[in-house]
Order: sequence, then C-alpha cells, then structure tokens
Amino acid sequence: MWRPYHVLVFALVAASSFTSVHVLEFCQSTDHDCHSDSHDNKASNSQLSLHTVKSRWNMSVSNLIKDLEQFRVSCKKLIEVFPIDEIRGNFARSVKNCIFSQSIPTPLKGPLRLAAASKDVIEGILDLDEAVTQSDDFLHYASGGRLPSGSVPLAHRYGGHQFGFWAGQLGDGRAHSLGQYTNRKGEVWELQLKGSGKTPYSRSGDGRAVIRSSVREFLCSEAMHFLGVPTSRAASLIVSDEPVIRDKFYNGNVNVERGAVVLRLAKSWFRIGSLEILSQSGEMDLLRKLLNFVIDEHFSSINSDEPDKYLAFYSTVVNETAHLIAQWMSVGFAHGVCNTDNFSLLSITIDYGPFGFMESYNPSFVPNTSDDEGRYSVGAQADVGLFNLEKLSLALGPVLSKQQQNAAKMILNGYARIYQMRIHQLFKAKLGLLGEEEDDGYLIAFLLKMMEDTRSDFTMTFRQLSEVSAQQLHNRNFTQMWALEDLSSHKLFSDWLSIYLLRLSRQLHDRDVDRQHRMKNVNPRYVLRNWMAESAIRKAEMNDFSEVELLHHILSFPFVTQETAEEAGYAARPPQWAQRLKVSCSS
Repeated sequence: MWRPYHVLVFALVAASSFTSVHVLEFCQSTDHDCHSDSHDNKASNSQLSLHTVKSRWNMSVSNLIKDLEQFRVSCKKLIEVFPIDEIRGNFARSVKNCIFSQSIPTPLKGPLRLAAASKDVIEGILDLDEAVTQSDDFLHYASGGRLPSGSVPLAHRYGGHQFGFWAGQLGDGRAHSLGQYTNRKGEVWELQLKGSGKTPYSRSGDGRAVIRSSVREFLCSEAMHFLGVPTSRAASLIVSDEPVIRDKFYNGNVNVERGAVVLRLAKSWFRIGSLEILSQSGEMDLLRKLLNFVIDEHFSSINSDEPDKYLAFYSTVVNETAHLIAQWMSVGFAHGVCNTDNFSLLSITIDYGPFGFMESYNPSFVPNTSDDEGRYSVGAQADVGLFNLEKLSLALGPVLSKQQQNAAKMILNGYARIYQMRIHQLFKAKLGLLGEEEDDGYLIAFLLKMMEDTRSDFTMTFRQLSEVSAQQLHNRNFTQMWALEDLSSHKLFSDWLSIYLLRLSRQLHDRDVDRQHRMKNVNPRYVLRNWMAESAIRKAEMNDFSEVELLHHILSFPFVTQETAEEAGYAARPPQWAQRLKVSCSS
C-alpha cells in the first residue's frame, strides 16, 4: 500500500527544511478559536434572522447609541505616548522619528451609498443602533467626510519586506485611524477608514480603494470571523461615484472604476513592519517605546518589569502566528500577500487583498496573479511565516542581549513544531477523530494526497465527510455528494476508507451522529470563493448590493445549511467561468 509518511507533512508545506527543537510556549487548546458553536441542523431563514439580531452580550436595544453625535473615540493615548510627525499635510514624503502622522481623510465625492453594514459589529462592538446606518450622517462618518467626536485622524508609519526584499518606508497609504473606541464591555477597538484618501505614505498612489477590493475586504473579514479565524472586522462599506483610475492587472489596460471606503476595526493595527522601520532607521528609543506600549496594552500575561519581556513577547508572537497560519490552512485560505507589513503583531488576519479560498485542493494554489513565482502560494504560507518571524527577530535584535538573541533563535526553531502540532489537531478535528493514535498523521496525509491527485474540492470534501453516515461511507453511497464522488475515483480510495472506518470504529461510545455533529461544526459548508465575490462585485458596481447582503448573511453562518445559499449554488460545483478569474494586488 502507498505510504505518504515521508512524502508529505499533511501535504500542506514542504516542512522538511524545518528543525524542531525546544519550544518555550505552546497552547494546545482546541476551544472556540478553531471550533464553531453553530448548530448542524438545517436552519430556516426566520431562525437565521432571529440568531442575527441576538446581541452577543446582554444589552437592551434601548441602550444602543441612536445619535452619532454621541459616539466618541479617543486618540489621547496614542498621541500622548508617541511623538507625532512634525510636518503636516498629506503630500508624500520620507518620515522620521515618529510612529504616526496626522492626516485628514479626503471625503469621497457623492452621491454616497451604503453597500453593506455588519450588524454584529455595529451593535455588538460599536454600541450603535443599526438604524443609524441608514442616515446621511453615517454615510459621512463612515467615509471620511465627517470625523467622530474626539478623533485626531492618524496615518501609521511602517516598513516591510515585500516578496522577500526590504522595501523601506511603506505606511498607511490610503488608511486613516480615527481613534480608539472603548465599548460597554470594556473592549478597546481602533477604528480605521480604508480608501479614505492620500497620506504622507501614499507614495505615487491616490489614496483610494475601489469597489471590487472593498467588497472583498468587507465580506472576507467578516466571513473569517464567523469561521473562527482571528481577524480584523468590518463595520460598513460605502461606495461612491468618484472615478478612480486603475490598471487592474498591470498590463496597460487602464479603466475607470469607482471609489469605496471600508470602516474596519482591530484591537491594534501594529504589524511586524511597525518595528522593522524603527530598527532599520536606528530609532532605538522609539523602538523600545513602541514595544513597551504593545506589550502593556495587548500582552497582559507579560510582566512589564520582567528583564526578558521582549523575549516573552517574541515567543508569544511566534506561537500565535503558527496557530493563525494553521487556522488559515484548515479552511483553505490563502492570504495572497504575506509581506511583513501585512503580518499583525497580535496575530490576526489583516489587510485583505488578493486572497483566495482553495477550490480544488492544490498546495501550489496562488490567488494573486501578481505573484509570478508563487512565493505566497497556500502551501508556502507556513514557510513565509517563518521568514517573517525571522525578520521580526532581527528587528528586535538591537534591544536584546546576546544571550536573549540566542534564545530568540531557539524560539524560532520551535515554530515548525508548534505549527505541525496545531495542523495535526485541526485536521484530526476535521475528520472527527478522538484521542490520539500513531497512524493519525498518515490517515490525514493519505487523504490530502488523494485530494490533490483527484483535484477534489477542499471545502466540500471535508464538509461531505461530515454529512455522510458511516453506513453510507461503508456502502460508498455518495448520491448528490459531488466532492466525495470526485475523491472516490482515486485508485486508493478504498484503502483509505477502510483505514478511516476502522479508526472511527475504535472510538468507543462515539455515536455516528455525534461524530457528524462535531465535524459539521469545524467544516464549513460555505466559504467566500472568488467566483462568489466576483458575482457580488459585478452587481455592486451597478449599484445592486443584494448579493453583497446575501453573502454577508450566508457567511455569518458558514456551518449551517441554508436554503438561500443552496439555491444560489454556493455549495455546488463551481461554475466553469470561475476558472478564468484573476485577482491582483491592484485595488
């Protein structure tokens, strides 16, 4: 029998280059960060609507903010802690000795339209009554035409390694941070407009985002949240008639598109490149100041007086980055542009651009047509994470002692082990396996190799394995299960199936219905496939936002079979025209 042990490490990364050594920190939790508590039963639209309006925390609707004039943010903490760029104005320039530049958003030219709003964010995070999104005031606040009370809009200075090379100063070239909002749960969120005009970091850009990229960012950041993947959030999407010139595929075919702005949120927008620019520029005092701030604000487990606090910080980021990329892989997500300036220090998914969810399982899948060499293919993401974390260690080098630098290398060497352990956990859960058996890794790798050979759909193969009964598996009864039909065409499918069924039979007291329930809660039926996003974008560009709204609703319940989603074909075999779709960095 074919044995893939030494051929693949779950067929996801070429991990033979990794060296597993001492790991300082490893969380083996398989709690809510990778599991959904969605129900596996088929839900009616009325049930979904009821679920949608339920607040995620106990607060009466009457206590929500109904007047936007009462909504306040604060920039006080950031402005008091960090020096601000002494030069004012939104013209492009080289910036030194600061973290932020003051930069006023450039209002979108009207008429403005609300294309989408996330009720979960608007009410559950921002304490706003959803009704305010229908007002003209909201259109202006959420697009840069008006600033919320307390706002001192800032553009963040950072650098980064892009496609493996140091790119120097980058920064928020089309984003403005409006300030921090502390909600009624005591959570602090930083609000940011994306596509809101020029900043000192715009370089030759116009500071705008277009409808197609903004629809994708809004939908995917919210979809990833409901998949249980750490991510920034999106509150709203505003579109305009303002013309924006773009060469979509950098081939000389220039088109006039329309501008849009996404109001997005994160606990912090600091990224690896935030530290790199300071280290590269020799701004050591500012590097320490930023590190101290990030640790004090976002890494509560680290004692600020601890001599090894920077090392502890690095260990945590290494650990959490490995977990994040493993979660990307578990849902078949390829970020597309894994530069150091797009990697969050809080290990959340940020800066959605030419991303893609795999359809046919293929570790070489590249969603970004600008990535000619496949540097950021889905199967290379773990390696890229290692590269980015190495650059982070170099940025920290000036504030670490020699002994601490050596310890940082040891921590980084443990990254592969953390990643592989997490991948193992996640894919065991996707197959409904309980406990630990010696051949579990073989079982997973065997399946993925068959999927690669047969080009089986990644999402639906795992989902249909969740929905099929053990008896159906035994009888190979895959009626209306197109992904399993594709998989079963492999010459070794019977061998794999026998091993899988035998493994399941050894799970004592585990009823088949319980196994199906567990698997349905970790294997989504719906992900934001590029063809689905493209269909919604084409309508949105004609001011029809119905499919944006539909997708947002469907993807808020990715583990629940939904009638409207089935009618739209979101779980069906992708249409032929989907194979011709291309996504680039141009937005």
